[in-house]
Amino acid sequence: MKIFRFAAIGVVWSVALALLTVAGCSRNQGTGPKDVKIEGAKERQANLDVPKVRFTEVTDKAGVDFTHVNGAFGRKMLPETMGAGVAFFDYDKDGKPDLLLINSCYWPGFEEKGARPPTMAFYRNLGKGQFENVTEKSGLAITMYGQGVTVGDYDNDGWPDLFITGVGGNRLLRNVGDAKTGRRFVDVTKDAGDLTDADSWPAARGDAFLAHADALAWPSSAAFVDFDNDGKLDLFVCNYLTWSPKIDLDQRFTLTGAGQERAYGPPRAFQGTHCTLYRNLGGGKFKNVTAPAGIQVAGELGQPIGKALGVAVCDVDNDGWQDIIVANDTVRNFFFHNQQNGTFKERGQEAGIAYAEGSARGAMGIDWGEYRPGRFAVVIGNFANEPNTLLRLDHPQKLLFSDVATLEGLWGPSRIVLKFGLFFFDFDLDGLLDLLTCNGHLEPLIHLVQSGQSFKQPAQLYWNTGSKFEPVTSDRSGKDLFQHIVGRGCAYADIDGDGDLDVVLTENGGAARLLVNEGGTGNHWIRLALEGDGVRSNTSAIGARVIVSAGGKTYHRQVTSARGYLSQCEFPITVGLGKTAKVDRVEILWPGRDAGRTVLTDLAADREHHIVQPKK
Repeated sequence: MKIFRFAAIGVVWSVALALLTVAGCSRNQGTGPKDVKIEGAKERQANLDVPKVRFTEVTDKAGVDFTHVNGAFGRKMLPETMGAGVAFFDYDKDGKPDLLLINSCYWPGFEEKGARPPTMAFYRNLGKGQFENVTEKSGLAITMYGQGVTVGDYDNDGWPDLFITGVGGNRLLRNVGDAKTGRRFVDVTKDAGDLTDADSWPAARGDAFLAHADALAWPSSAAFVDFDNDGKLDLFVCNYLTWSPKIDLDQRFTLTGAGQERAYGPPRAFQGTHCTLYRNLGGGKFKNVTAPAGIQVAGELGQPIGKALGVAVCDVDNDGWQDIIVANDTVRNFFFHNQQNGTFKERGQEAGIAYAEGSARGAMGIDWGEYRPGRFAVVIGNFANEPNTLLRLDHPQKLLFSDVATLEGLWGPSRIVLKFGLFFFDFDLDGLLDLLTCNGHLEPLIHLVQSGQSFKQPAQLYWNTGSKFEPVTSDRSGKDLFQHIVGRGCAYADIDGDGDLDVVLTENGGAARLLVNEGGTGNHWIRLALEGDGVRSNTSAIGARVIVSAGGKTYHRQVTSARGYLSQCEFPITVGLGKTAKVDRVEILWPGRDAGRTVLTDLAADREHHIVQPKK
């Protein structure tokens, strides 16, 4: 099947719009644009005791009133479809995770009349389910065409900092302040060395902006990572496409069957680009080391081929050096294997990560975790009519993966919806990592050409049974989680201190939704908040590996920055213990060169433990 057909006017979308990343995939029928279903979930649940854990929306009650702005005004430029990310992190170190929602903005010269420039929104967690909007006084009332966020203490002063990606440039925001002034963020991008090399937002406005031809940098997801084990957090930045308003608008994308109204263009109509790696030199300076570090991946003609939207940082072979896996949209995924000398080798094809079922998919969000005892996997959310990809690590030392989405029950149920944000998390605290995906289509008119698709779509929650992933329906988790939205970024945190993990979902051009996990299983848990020494290890402990032994079972977790799509989950690690009420042993392998390990025994369950790396 041809994915696109070409005419004199340019690329014309056929009814295969929702299949734009997979050749030969059959079109799925549904009951209409308001009824995207999870196929066969009720039938499969008949013989399973799916836990009854309800997620209840508390957005208004909690004081969160954010609405995302994508700037769309009818011309349908591709960045308008991508939404923005979200982060949970404890900026003031009071033990309660705060909430940052990234925003985009109006296109220059096309602002809504009388509207204030949109900014990102920051909410301080007051406890007891309440948040206070502190955007202005925290210094985060920043207007930019924001995309993603990653959190980490890059200067090792003990306070978490922010890196925000956006079309036309990035922002490095340092966490400063004292007991009298309170904590706030200061933009230090211009003083941070090479981080300004993505600055490309034009001064033009109105029609002159639409005619701007030079490519604008389009960074998407990003991750703080100490790739060289020197104790300082470096930055890995995904870049999506070679894009400018003129490049986009010169191509006449239309939807067959929906008149001649312009449609949003597919990524295959744009050239790729390279990801970027910045090394932390100390003193607040970063250096672009993309080329010498082996991060640039080129095609046969030397052109960049990456179209990166998601990044997962993980130590695949347990050698103490962080590897990087990149989810690419409609081109092969990348696996950058750390060579322990400041360079990486791209091994996606030989490792079995590059393709799923022999083809490149429209990959969006990505996560890594131990989904079975001693079994690790990469999960990737893909375009509509493509299933999730679940790449099981079969041989750590040989770096070999295989796609087990069908075997693990994900292929059919995940296929119809368009998946963006996702993450592994243990929503019922039984010790097994479950999966959530945040979904929504790109094209508002998709239902006109594909009756089984809709613009707004429900999230999907999968319970890990120990042998497969089982879709959870509203009779078990309530209706709030499954409301139809144009879903994009998502994250989790224990916002109310009760031990279970709560969720935030963002909507492209819509309101964020905060949902509290009501628990009810009676399962035990332990939370570990780690702090590096700031010399051998970064103070955020990003990259630390944790091994928890309890009740004859062993759990492996890792502290990481980026999760899913454009987003960041909280740093503390939550390990569900099921019916086991005692933790026998916790081993922490601190990140960095010769950083050592910490072993603790007989830790109390059902509480959070703050563990500081011992001084050498």
